[in-house]
Amino acid sequence: MSVEILTKDDLTKFKSELIEDLRKVLSGQPTETKKWLKSYEVRRMLKISPGTLQSMRVNGTLPYTKIGGVMYYGYDDIMKMLEKHKRN
Repeated sequence: MSVEILTKDDLTKFKSELIEDLRKVLSGQPTETKKWLKSYEVRRMLKISPGTLQSMRVNGTLPYTKIGGVMYYGYDDIMKMLEKHKRN
């Protein structure tokens, strides 16, 4: 049985990392982006309805991959679509 001793510096470093992670979560910044997103994640991200997402698939606005009845959308494709439709 080994014993590890935590120093005040260890706790201070942990506190700083924890605060930074909490700030990211509370500000809405993604902590880690996934390469592939499911439909519900895309709808939540873009704040759109299932019908709107379906329209985007049908008219080719947003590429997707279907595997076993589950639709997957590339994060990079979503970002490209947003940039393409960006207005000043």
